[in-house]
Amino acid sequence: MTNFVFYQNPTVTLVCVPAGTPALYSLHAAAHLCGMHPDLVRHYCELGLLGPERADPGREPLFDDTALYELRRIEHYQRHYGVNRQTLPVLCELWREVDRLQAEVRFLRGP
Repeated sequence: MTNFVFYQNPTVTLVCVPAGTPALYSLHAAAHLCGMHPDLVRHYCELGLLGPERADPGREPLFDDTALYELRRIEHYQRHYGVNRQTLPVLCELWREVDRLQAEVRFLRGP
C-alpha cells in the first residue's frame, strides 16, 4: 500500500503520488496547457478527433499527456500548414494508424 503525503498551505497543495501514475487534466486545464479556448477543445472532442471516449457530449472529458500531444499537433497543423477542419478527422485517423503500426513493428522486433 502506498502512503500519500500531503503538504498544504493557503496557496499551494503538494501531493506525492506513486511513480507511473498518469496525469489527468480537466477540459479547462488541458485547454490552458495547449493555449487553446476550452470551447475549441470541446469541439474537437465532439468531432471525435481525440478518440471515441472523449466524444460523448454528456460527459466531461479528461485528458492525459497523449491527448495533450494530439491537441498540440492538431493546432500546429492547422496554424502552420493550413489543414482545414474537414481534413482533421482523416489526418487524426492516419496518425493513430501510424502509431499503431510503429508499436507493432517494435513488438515484432523484440527487445
